[in-house]
Amino acid sequence: MTRKRAIISVSNKKGIVSFARQLTELGVEIISTGGTKKVLEEHGISVIGISDVTGFPEILDGRVKTLHPLIHGALLAVRDDEKHQQQLAEHRIIPIDFVVVNLYPFQETIAKDDVTFADAIENIDIGGPTMLRAAAKNHAYVTAIVDPADYDLVLQQLKEHGSVLEETRRKLAAKVFRHTAAYDAIIAEYLTKTVGESYPETWTMTFTKKQDLRYGENPHQTAAFYEKPLGSRFSIAAAKQLHGKELSYNNINDANAALQIVKEFSEPAAVAVKHMNPCGVGVGSTIAEAFAKAHKADPTSIFGGIIALNREVDEETALKMHEIFLEIIIAPSFSEEALAVLTKKKNLRLLTVDFGAAKKKESFVVSVEGGLLVQDQDDYTFENANITIPTTRKPTEKEWEDLKLAWRVVKHVKSNAIVLAKDGMTIGVGAGQMNRVGAAKIAIEQAQDRAQGAALASDAFFPMDDTVEAAAKAGITAIIQPGGSIRDEDSIKKANEYGIAMVFTGVRHFKH
Repeated sequence: MTRKRAIISVSNKKGIVSFARQLTELGVEIISTGGTKKVLEEHGISVIGISDVTGFPEILDGRVKTLHPLIHGALLAVRDDEKHQQQLAEHRIIPIDFVVVNLYPFQETIAKDDVTFADAIENIDIGGPTMLRAAAKNHAYVTAIVDPADYDLVLQQLKEHGSVLEETRRKLAAKVFRHTAAYDAIIAEYLTKTVGESYPETWTMTFTKKQDLRYGENPHQTAAFYEKPLGSRFSIAAAKQLHGKELSYNNINDANAALQIVKEFSEPAAVAVKHMNPCGVGVGSTIAEAFAKAHKADPTSIFGGIIALNREVDEETALKMHEIFLEIIIAPSFSEEALAVLTKKKNLRLLTVDFGAAKKKESFVVSVEGGLLVQDQDDYTFENANITIPTTRKPTEKEWEDLKLAWRVVKHVKSNAIVLAKDGMTIGVGAGQMNRVGAAKIAIEQAQDRAQGAALASDAFFPMDDTVEAAAKAGITAIIQPGGSIRDEDSIKKANEYGIAMVFTGVRHFKH
């Protein structure tokens, strides 16, 4: 190699000393700035200061150091363009062949609990992205390296071929633009939130790959799992896996659904989910009692299910779980005794999640072909509801408890949805039906004799009185629904006819 040059300026200094030393051994001159220059010199590596190249000092507390024609001309010149080469010679610009840069730690800065707005702004990198983008644009001649994981590949190709291969330079350029786009997206999201914009004219998002998945929803589909930077710690993406094999695409979806349901409860609660719908929910004075009820709610469907609990899993609960085939158990923590029981099953996934972060609000995003749908999370609670009781009979204290449980669960069931609850647990779930009475019949059939004296929750109003009729014939004594149908009076009349207490909440909970 003849007089190749690299500019190195990194926030993440992992592996940089070894990389720079090997570059110099290959005849590459190193240009560097600030803290990186100091580190390299401390390790005996010869470094040219940025000011020695530009003839201009670093100014404005280091805000301006690489933003100079002698740097960007060296990066952007087309090497086989005669006019460009004449201009380089005229202005005494020596081409730069490698840009090794990673950026100010903006994400890490805003993740701090005590971060100030001024600190955040100061950690927005300007010169770094500019150099990276210039190098990546001109990747036909310049190698842009943003990730320490790529140092070895670059060195290998330099040693074997005398240069970095064109295909590799192009891949590295693509990584640079992904990196700078993600960096800008995080900044844009932070500033958008600080000014209170909920739905800006453009929706910028970025995610970091957490893992490749064995397959997608079905074995013939490929898939990967991505995590939102600085996303909620109360999430499957942020969960810590203590035991078991890797999560699958369907596991992740189901586990997320279970978490969203269990966060509805402050009392000890256990949720069992299959195919993103709850098959059993129980509450109790202890987590063992709550799980026993969730199991009793539907002992058939819980087989192979995903369980979420909002209390530490103790030995008593673990022993009950050990008797059943389960895919995943999610909880705030597991006692040592519980772990000793549950880890006997090598494939059972055990996950812990930060339940203290359960109330953080994030927008809910769904992809559609060619676009995204963005909305607020449905965090409307019973305490927010505008409760009215249009029927002659009012709910008893016990019915109120069952109504509240059913209503908390029904908003997490695919519409049209009906949930029956009794004695602190669900006893019937009708999900994803094209008509409401069909969903009610499924829930009632599941409940069988247990429907006697149970409460029924509907995610939307009754367009006619047939659901009330079906509920009455099954022995259901209390109903909670939004109300608001032009035929509400028909349902009220039917409820009064059978002595059913009916509650209107004034809000629907469609889930598609």
